[in-house]
Amino acid sequence: MRFRPERIASVVQQVIGEAISIRLSDPRISRLASVTRVQVSKDLGYADVYISVMGDDAKARTTLRGLDAAHGKVQGLVADALPTRQVPILRFRLDESIKKGFETIQLIEKSMEEIRQREAERAARADAKPDDSSDNPPADRDEVEPEEPKDP
Repeated sequence: MRFRPERIASVVQQVIGEAISIRLSDPRISRLASVTRVQVSKDLGYADVYISVMGDDAKARTTLRGLDAAHGKVQGLVADALPTRQVPILRFRLDESIKKGFETIQLIEKSMEEIRQREAERAARADAKPDDSSDNPPADRDEVEPEEPKDP
């Protein structure tokens, strides 16, 4: 039976997620850390494990150092869970995608707020202008054609 990299990645993600939340007791590893994705090489030699940590960058780096220190234990847990002879070597990486996504959303919200403010300013300026309706009737009014004189 062949084990595809996707299936191996799924098992690795599940085992490491459980290890972070339950099995590892290193105080450097944040309980607010989660495995966002795992990429296994085609030859099943390596598995890049992407970790997301809620908190500041210092907390994330500390968590990665803790996971690197517990590498042997985590590698053993993965080996026990996989029914293959070859177990990929785990490489822990910090996943910045969630943080970048959050920053992108903040930029979009800021831009939308600026647009709303500009529109409100334009509307305020339009309301402040004097109404010159006697000189120029609005374009959307129907023009009434003058009646032709009737012959007696």
